Amino acid sequence: MPQEIKGSCLCGAVTCEVHGPYKRFYQCHCDRCQKKTGSAFASLLFTDPENIKWLSGEDKIKRFDLPNAVRFSNVFCTECGSQVPYLTRDGSLLCIPAGFLDEVPDMTPQANIFWEEKFAWYDAGQAAPKFSQYPE
Repeated sequence: MPQEIKGSCLCGAVTCEVHGPYKRFYQCHCDRCQKKTGSAFASLLFTDPENIKWLSGEDKIKRFDLPNAVRFSNVFCTECGSQVPYLTRDGSLLCIPAGFLDEVPDMTPQANIFWEEKFAWYDAGQAAPKFSQYPE
């Protein structure tokens, strides 16, 4: 039975339910995903396009397709800027930013892609001390 998970943006304007089965779960370290997320990588799940039910906020979604890229898009809530689910440019897959999900999916990352583009500080960051909140 496919897992159904609710998802929402930071401000709660955009909400939906997505379900699997999920086809892939990648952590993308490409320089475009770094710019898009403002972080070291993007965590993205992929499933079939029909595996989404929008609950609210479809009118709050803006899409930017990078003109010189075959696959790259940035799709976000216009209120808070959070990444939201979207169809790939060719319409073949639903791309779900993992951080948009309100629960843990039944799949873990399968691959780190564009690894050679990872930030030079990534490995050191993984080895840095860990805290459950802001350090003193």
